[in-house]
Amino acid sequence: MSEQNQADNQIDQTAGYESALDTEQVEAKSNITITESAQGYLADLLSKQDTDGIGVRIFVEHPGTPRAECCMAYNQPGEEDSADLRFTYENFSAFIEAASVPYLEDAVIDYNKDRFGGQLTFRAPNSKVPKVGADASVEERINYVLQSEINPGLAAHGGDVQLLELIDEEGIGLTAVLKFGGGCQGCSAVDMTLRQGVEVQLKQQIPELTQVVDETDHTRTENAYYK
Repeated sequence: MSEQNQADNQIDQTAGYESALDTEQVEAKSNITITESAQGYLADLLSKQDTDGIGVRIFVEHPGTPRAECCMAYNQPGEEDSADLRFTYENFSAFIEAASVPYLEDAVIDYNKDRFGGQLTFRAPNSKVPKVGADASVEERINYVLQSEINPGLAAHGGDVQLLELIDEEGIGLTAVLKFGGGCQGCSAVDMTLRQGVEVQLKQQIPELTQVVDETDHTRTENAYYK
């Protein structure tokens, strides 16, 4: 092959690679809205940090669970992750954590002035909605089962259960640590609920799970359904 043909072939491969990157970037989208008033407030706040290129990073802690919390933090230059989505505004950039994108669907960040100065509000109606896809993690799948299948049943007794943490213990395997609340906390039937209901259902749908433990303080019985 001539040097010219080799060069042309390299250009074609590079163009194809760049095209694939462009496709990936187009597919990675977020419809989060930062209103003009919020943009102005954030731009003013960031300007006071005296750091060139400082922006904000937006993410959700404990996404897809009742504990979901929408967060915003300063993003120092270079702190962003390569997978983050970047929104460039007139005076700053906002970086959306890739893993949080599904939970920030239809989210709105707004700033409302009032006689006391003003308030930044963050509304994310889908932050607590469990989502699970083909590439979902074990934690996401556990939360999905808990919120979509198990908690609706426990709600009849005023109770609920949530995942505290997932531990991979040597010699034991993957352990889900749960916490019961509401009418399930201190309930005399909670062990049966755990072993014959919650644990069975979780293990059936998540075969990687080897153990389910309860770390609820059941000495508190003021709201217990059965005492």
